Amino acid sequence: MRAMRYERFGRPEVLVEADVPAPVAGPGETLVRVEAAGVNFGDIKQIAGEHTDGPYAPRGPLPRVPGMEVVGRTAAGRRVLGYVRQGGYAEQTVVADRDLVALPEGVSAGEALAVLVQGLTAWHLLRSVARIRPGESVVVHAAAGGTGSLVVQLAREFGAGRVIATASSDDKRAFALEAGADAAVDGAAEGYRERILDANHGRPVDIILDAVGGPVLDGALDALGYLGRLVTYGASSRQPASAIAPGRLAVDSISVAGFWVVPLIARDGAGGAALAELLDLTARRRLRPLVGAEYDLARARDAHEDLLGRRTKGKLVLRP
Repeated sequence: MRAMRYERFGRPEVLVEADVPAPVAGPGETLVRVEAAGVNFGDIKQIAGEHTDGPYAPRGPLPRVPGMEVVGRTAAGRRVLGYVRQGGYAEQTVVADRDLVALPEGVSAGEALAVLVQGLTAWHLLRSVARIRPGESVVVHAAAGGTGSLVVQLAREFGAGRVIATASSDDKRAFALEAGADAAVDGAAEGYRERILDANHGRPVDIILDAVGGPVLDGALDALGYLGRLVTYGASSRQPASAIAPGRLAVDSISVAGFWVVPLIARDGAGGAALAELLDLTARRRLRPLVGAEYDLARARDAHEDLLGRRTKGKLVLRP
C-alpha cells in the first residue's frame, strides 16, 4: 500500500512516499481504509525526533509512518474516526477499538479530524484546566489555527462573557472575528498587555490560553486579573519563556497550568463524553470546525512546511 514514511529524523523533507506492507489488525483492533488523515504539530515533532519517549513516542525502529488521526471505513463499511499513535499517513491503518468512534451524519472528514486531537484539546483547555465560569473573559492565542478557532467557538458555547483573539495578520484576525470572537488583536509580545486590556474595556482578563510561548507567555501574565488562569499547551514560537516566580503568582493570585491531550487519550481512550459532545455540536452546526487546505498524501511535506511557516488556517488534511 502507499504511505509516507521517514527513514531518519529531520525536517519535513525526510518524508518520502513508499510502498509498504498493509497492517494487520490484532485483538482489540480494527483495520481502517483511510479516507483522510489529519496533520498536527505533533507529527512534525515526531519526524524531527523531538519525542523519543512518552505518549507521543512512536513504536518500533525507523522507518516509521507518522499520522495520529484518520477518517475511513472498516471492512464492514462503517464510517469511523480514529486516533492512532502512528501510521495515519497511509492508505490503511490499524486503530485500537477504544480509540475508534462512529461518525454521525453530516460531519465531513475534515471536520471530524479537526475535533479529534484539536477539538479535544480545546474542550479540555476550557473545561478541565481553566475551568471556565459563565461571564469570564477568555483570551485565545493563535486564534485562526485549528485548535484556536475551536477554542473561540467553544468559549462562546460555554458561556464566556468576552472572547479576545490574537493572531499574526489582518486576515487571520478577521477570521477569528467571524468565528465568534468579540475582539481580535495582534499577538506580538511588544505591547501585548496594553492591547489585551484595551480589548477588554480596560480590565485584566480571567483566562489566557497560550500555544505560542516565549516572550508572549511572559507578557500574558501581566494581563491576568485576580484569580486569573494562564494555560500553556504549546510553544509554536520555539522561544524560551522566562522562569515564573512563585512569589509573583501568590501576590497576584494567578495560576499557570499546562495541558497536553495525548497523555489523556493514552489513559482514557479517544472516545468518551467530550468527543461525543464535540461531534454532536458539529452535526448540529453549533460548532463549525475550520477545514483548511487539503493535500494529496504525496504532498505531506508541503503540508508540514506550510504549517511550520504559519501559512495555514484551520485543519490540514491529507488524502490518500
